Amino acid sequence: MRVTILGNNSALPAFGRHPSAQTVTVFGEVLLLDCGEGTQLQMQRYGVKWKNVHHIFISHLHGDHYFGLPGLINSMSLLGRIAPLHLYAPAGLRPIIDAILAVADTRLCYELHFHPLPAGTEVIADTDVFSVTCFPLQHGIECHGFLVTTKTRGRRILPDRCKEYGIAPEYFEALKRGEDHTMPDGTVVKNAWVTADGPAPKKYAYCSDTVYTESFLPLIQGADGIYHEATYLHQDAARAAMRHHSTAIQAATLAQKANARTLLLGHFSSKYKELEPFREEAATIFPNVVIGMEGMAYDL
Repeated sequence: MRVTILGNNSALPAFGRHPSAQTVTVFGEVLLLDCGEGTQLQMQRYGVKWKNVHHIFISHLHGDHYFGLPGLINSMSLLGRIAPLHLYAPAGLRPIIDAILAVADTRLCYELHFHPLPAGTEVIADTDVFSVTCFPLQHGIECHGFLVTTKTRGRRILPDRCKEYGIAPEYFEALKRGEDHTMPDGTVVKNAWVTADGPAPKKYAYCSDTVYTESFLPLIQGADGIYHEATYLHQDAARAAMRHHSTAIQAATLAQKANARTLLLGHFSSKYKELEPFREEAATIFPNVVIGMEGMAYDL
């Protein structure tokens, strides 16, 4: 699982920083989380191929989280996209997209499947390699977080043991599924003799705009990575609360209580030019914290 930051600022672009957008890559599948203004330019800049994006998730309908989406949808069509695109977003986005396409008399050359987000916690995407669970956040309007979980590819093959028992590679898929192997003479080779436990599923929690809340804490327990907005430093905690946002210390507190491995900070207010103070502040609570810098990729 790899997280690539495309935009790490809040409502206004500033100091070379762009509004919210990031990708999560799982076994070659690229998930786009939010799509602020300029996202497709950032994708070009950092080598994110739109052909690998089949699922887009929009947390809420503040413009810095979706104003880049109509342009990206249109560009994919102009570039000859054929593969279907799945869009998961608050229901109110559907008429906006439809209106933009209608007034321009635009007909997409691919299927766009719109999935309205539920009010509560629910699995909204489920594939062979990942699942995505939507959960409610506490912001000024309807807002959602997303938990991306990889799926195990089965048990891990031990090649030397397979060779010892004379098991050919064409039987490896069955072994990965946990099946025993029967030799031509009827001898049964137990699965545990030639395989080991596969890697544990990875979990990445995307906590978009929200005040500090522990309402979803049980869901993200033990996450390998948590992205949490840190719009303000703690000296501006009153402003954060008034605008339904969090501080770096609050983000770190949640990561600590979730027993997360890594905390990524983002959604920085344009009032701050320097970002290192966010890391320093959060590190007093949770040591393994990094600033989500644009263009950087983080392996979980």
